[in-house]
Amino acid sequence: MSTPTSKFSAAMQALPLVAILRGLTPAEAPAVGDAIVESGFRLLEVPLNSPQPLESIALLRRRFPQALVGAGTVLGAQQVREVHAAGGELIVAPNFNAEVIAEAARLGLVSLPGVLTPTEAFGALAAGATGLKLFPAELASPAVVKALLAVLPKGTPLMPVGGITPDNMDSWRAAGSAGFGIGSALYKPGKSAAAVREDALRFVAAFSGSQRA
Repeated sequence: MSTPTSKFSAAMQALPLVAILRGLTPAEAPAVGDAIVESGFRLLEVPLNSPQPLESIALLRRRFPQALVGAGTVLGAQQVREVHAAGGELIVAPNFNAEVIAEAARLGLVSLPGVLTPTEAFGALAAGATGLKLFPAELASPAVVKALLAVLPKGTPLMPVGGITPDNMDSWRAAGSAGFGIGSALYKPGKSAAAVREDALRFVAAFSGSQRA
């Protein structure tokens, strides 16, 4: 049986891109999920400030058992428990909150807290984070990634989130980024599943190209 951690490891090897589905509704979830998963994505995040997020998470989890499905914008330990109860296996936050990370670890979930400084990064790892979300990436740069990875434990997954497009992934990858969180460039409320699929494939192609480069 696949554990959340083993699913995360497999996804990071295959296509380390997190689809951030902010604003997704349960009614849209099947078609949008199909478009993204069929394009190759295996990391799906429904931020908790979306309409009925727990319902969407439960639906996506049942529909895509091979994927690692969970929540973003997780700000408290109680929310971690609610996501777990809905079947979610991934906990993503915009910030470093040791209680959120510890609760995710206790429940065996993958945790990707948001960090921007070395202090936050080391604190998050000490609390039990699986990997680190560099957020907002608009306030950082590939040079920041390189500097952080020079001091973080070898193999720490560092994933920029914010403003990532198919056209700017190469420089982040060259600096050592392990993957990315992809938000409004992939999905935003009202976008058709066909358009989501088209953009998902563009991201997959761009990431594959940067791997070969």
